[in-house]
Amino acid sequence: MFCALETLDKYTIDLKNLASDTTVVDFLLDDEYFSALDETEVQKGRVNVHLVIRKTAGAFELNFQTEGTIVVPCDRCLDDMQLDVESEDMMRVKFGPEYNDEDENLVVVPEEEGTINLAWFMYEFIALAIPIQHVHAEGECNEEMHQKLNEFLCTTVDEADDHEVDDLEADDAAAAPTENDAVDPRWNELRKLLDNN
Repeated sequence: MFCALETLDKYTIDLKNLASDTTVVDFLLDDEYFSALDETEVQKGRVNVHLVIRKTAGAFELNFQTEGTIVVPCDRCLDDMQLDVESEDMMRVKFGPEYNDEDENLVVVPEEEGTINLAWFMYEFIALAIPIQHVHAEGECNEEMHQKLNEFLCTTVDEADDHEVDDLEADDAAAAPTENDAVDPRWNELRKLLDNN
C-alpha cells in the first residue's frame, strides 16, 4: 500500500492519548505525500485536509473536509492537468483485538496500539472526488496528440452508422439458432418451471 512509510508517519493519529473529546487536526497533502504513496492516478497536488475527531460511546468519529488541487493525466491527450477537488467524508474507528477495515463505514484498530494511519484513507477520499472524465478545457490539450486522435476518428456520421449496422447484423446472424443446433436440456427444465407459474 505504501512505498515510503517513514514519510507517511506524520499522518498517524494516536487515538488512545487524545486529550479531549473533540480534536482538530489540519494536514497539507503535497507532492511529497503523493509521491510517497504507491499510486499512479495522482502523483502531485496541494490539498488541505481539515479533520475533526470526536470521541463517541465506544468509537471515534472522524470528519474530513478536503479541498485543493491535484495533477492528473488528461483523458484526451494524456498530458498532466490541474484539477480542483473538494469533498466531505466521515469514517468511524473503534478499538478491537486486531486491525480490520472490511466494513467501509468502520475501521477497527488494535487496542494495544491505539493508533491509525490516515494517509491511505485521505488518498481514497481524494480519488473518489475525481470526476469520471477529466479533460483539459477546449484548446488546452496537447496539439500533437489532438491531431493524432483526429486521424483515427470517423469522418462522417453515415460511415460510422453503416459500420455499426453491418456489425449488428453480423452479430444477430451469428447468434440466431439454426435447426441443427441442439437445445440444452437445462433450458427445457427451466421452461417447465416457468410454465408451472
